[in-house]
Amino acid sequence: MEIIRGIDIIDSGLYIKEEKTLIIGDMHIGYEECLRENGFLLPKFNFGEMKKRAGKIIDLIDVKKIIINGDLKHEFGKINKDEWSKIKDMIDFIRKKGKVILIKGNHDVLLDKIAKKKGLKINNYIKTGDILITHGDKIPGLLKKKNHIKTIIISHEHPAVVLKHGIRKEKFRCFLKGKWKSKNLIIMPAFNWLFPGANLLEGKFLSPFLKETGLKNFNFYIAENKFNSVYDFGKLGDSDIV
Repeated sequence: MEIIRGIDIIDSGLYIKEEKTLIIGDMHIGYEECLRENGFLLPKFNFGEMKKRAGKIIDLIDVKKIIINGDLKHEFGKINKDEWSKIKDMIDFIRKKGKVILIKGNHDVLLDKIAKKKGLKINNYIKTGDILITHGDKIPGLLKKKNHIKTIIISHEHPAVVLKHGIRKEKFRCFLKGKWKSKNLIIMPAFNWLFPGANLLEGKFLSPFLKETGLKNFNFYIAENKFNSVYDFGKLGDSDIV
């Protein structure tokens, strides 16, 4: 599904067709283990499912570059043995499919140690043509001065909406498309399905981009848990959401 000219939604990722570039964000590798440490009983399937889904997305398209748009890891102040192993595993898996580019997220403390071992650089943002890709926890200085950026792609926010039908309510992860100042702003959902996302209409935004612009005139695209099932629901204000 094309979200904006030249950029397609594919499952929980975005594909810049001309650049043959796939963007995924907010994998939060290690979150599963963090939940277990806090008493939640979860089977060990989530990491394998993320790898499988990433592979299925890549197999659908012609990819040269894969950008991980922040929060590859989850734990803030440490990298435990399991997290270290899985992050290296994911990087090795993805780089078989194309060039891997890392963008730093607010959770990516100590990621530089793994990146160095893998010969990768961690970037604050990536600019490709008139598109800027950044995690979204900060507004890059580049945008505070004259520039030629037309479209900004962020993750970080973990957007979701709650749809209601009669008495039934259900939360869905979603993509958002709107404006930040005069530029297009696209916000991606978390790639990790254990992150259901925060209800946007509660108004508790994480990203300074949304704190500045709010949700006026944003369109949303629901991404279901079924692979590559994405639906255009139009503008936020036009739908039966709570």
